[in-house]
Amino acid sequence: MLFVDNQETTDPRLNLAIEEHLLRNVQLPEPLLLFYINAPSVIIGRNQNSIEEIDPDFVRQNQIHVVRRLSGGGAVYHDLGNLNFSFITPGRQDLHNFEKFTRPVVDVLQHSGVNAVLQGKSDIFVDGKKVSGNAQYAATGRMFSHGTILFDTNLENMLRAINPRQVKIESKAVQSVRSFVTNIREHLSEDMNIDQLRQALLHGIFGEGDVPVYPLAASDWEQIREIATQRYMTWDWNYGRSPAFNIQKSEKLPVGKLDARIEVEKGHIQAIKIYGDFSGQQDVAELEKQLTSLRYDRDTVAAALATTDLTPFFGSLSLEAFLNLLF
Repeated sequence: MLFVDNQETTDPRLNLAIEEHLLRNVQLPEPLLLFYINAPSVIIGRNQNSIEEIDPDFVRQNQIHVVRRLSGGGAVYHDLGNLNFSFITPGRQDLHNFEKFTRPVVDVLQHSGVNAVLQGKSDIFVDGKKVSGNAQYAATGRMFSHGTILFDTNLENMLRAINPRQVKIESKAVQSVRSFVTNIREHLSEDMNIDQLRQALLHGIFGEGDVPVYPLAASDWEQIREIATQRYMTWDWNYGRSPAFNIQKSEKLPVGKLDARIEVEKGHIQAIKIYGDFSGQQDVAELEKQLTSLRYDRDTVAAALATTDLTPFFGSLSLEAFLNLLF
């Protein structure tokens, strides 16, 4: 096995691109191990509806990245207190064998005085609370198994970022299963920081000698940045790939009660109807037509309506209030 140093990259879009590059482009017979720590971000499962999994207001206000990964499973929150690991291996014979890849992590945690156990198919729990979720993805002839370790994560931000607002949403997407969670740091027999945990994991996996490394060359980074640009930095991948869903929102505003029913497919508004007891002089159907086919994205809709006077449709209604209704 070879260790891949990501050079302290904390951009989740680059780290996921590194992982994909190692999976698809680095054809070595040895397994590879990658550790990475991300800036605050919500990492969405491959088959999930991004909008359904996040609180968009909290995410936007706190500049939290939303990035879709290749593997399935639920949404997870990453920040600088969360350590992520990924084993990239040749062959597919260990697909669904999570015990093989979580065992080294469990062993190191237990050696550090943490009562860690693999529970269910793919999660690590400590004293009945979840500290690690794991997922896998297979490509032609290769696979990866990756997971999170909640070390010292801001749990309040995590719960707010991946706990959607109370909005009636119907979707075919796989919804995240919310579990009670805890941080590893609270259970250590002797305190350490996240870098020391990473080093303990390296020693647990490779032993106390020198760690064999696959160095990322300039050519690797060129391919990594291309993958990030074409996939993980795109709205189409992170949001547009979401399954079709319907959303209903209503607000009591000074102009009256407004009720919006929106159908979204491939991240775009396919149909929208606005109901309510507001008094407008202009048929709201004209506004609905203007919104149809736009990305279901606050900034996109805001730009499209920047020069539109909403007064003929609703009375004295600000663009900000209307956007709060839709999003």
